[in-house]
Amino acid sequence: MTKKIQVLSSAEGYNLAAKYYDEKEKYLNSFEQGKLFSMLGDVSGHHTKNFGVVAGKKILDVGAGTGRASLYLAKRGACVTALDISPKMLEMLKRKILRPEIMKQIQYDITTVVGDAENLPFANETFDIVLAAFLIAHLKDPRRFFDEVYRVLKDGGIFVVTNINQKDPPLVKTGGVEVLIESYYHRPEKIRAFLEELSFGVEKEIFVKENEQWVNQILCARK
Repeated sequence: MTKKIQVLSSAEGYNLAAKYYDEKEKYLNSFEQGKLFSMLGDVSGHHTKNFGVVAGKKILDVGAGTGRASLYLAKRGACVTALDISPKMLEMLKRKILRPEIMKQIQYDITTVVGDAENLPFANETFDIVLAAFLIAHLKDPRRFFDEVYRVLKDGGIFVVTNINQKDPPLVKTGGVEVLIESYYHRPEKIRAFLEELSFGVEKEIFVKENEQWVNQILCARK
């Protein structure tokens, strides 16, 4: 008899996963090898080690989770808004920000916002850069989100988005029970086409093998 596993929404699933998320996903090649953030440096013509491209910039991190990307950018002088649909994931980020060793490395406060990626609660042309790492796998149709990103980006702004192609959906274990987080597969060529349909100019595209199950498409596009 096949065991039936409950499927949860992103908010429900990541609320359950929040306490141990960092330990479970502590190594991802996109982050640890600098491949995700190098997209910004390459496109803007800056040497990625000094990361001058983000200093003083207003950056929206959508699907920020526990803040791996938000903290990285804030430590390099960015003014970061971290948005996530899971309050408990953002609570973990808030705890990190309050650590003395973190606070002294951040020039601007990180603003945390509980919100929906498909209905961004921001005015038009607010941000210089929008980042969406490991998010669109949880969106049935990412075009609504891409449309919102285009709206909140300033003219000439940069959008960096990743598209995880995974063999199995995210599995959460809690209290001895296994549940799945709702997720969807998006063909890489479709994601690029969706961006171009909205008049984004795709400036770079790479593929990163995260682990034995995940291959990550990373695109950098400009409004």
